[in-house]
Amino acid sequence: MEIVTHRELRNNSGQILARVRNGETLAVTNHGEVTAVLVPPHSQLIDQLDASGRVRPATDASPLGLRERIHHSLPTSTALDQLRGER
Repeated sequence: MEIVTHRELRNNSGQILARVRNGETLAVTNHGEVTAVLVPPHSQLIDQLDASGRVRPATDASPLGLRERIHHSLPTSTALDQLRGER
């Protein structure tokens, strides 16, 4: 597996992603430590991780749950002033 630096990825992302799309697997380092591995989407590694239960398909549901927006007539600045004890 070839290694590319974070800086290389940032500066040449299009070329690096094209290499991955064409079948290469690349390790990305940050300060000398491997922090990510870029693999083609249909690679054996993904299949292995899926089979081991280490990855799962994305879902549309938010892991934190959706919250309803609260509408209030109090201006935000006034609410912040009250929280700070300024009013």
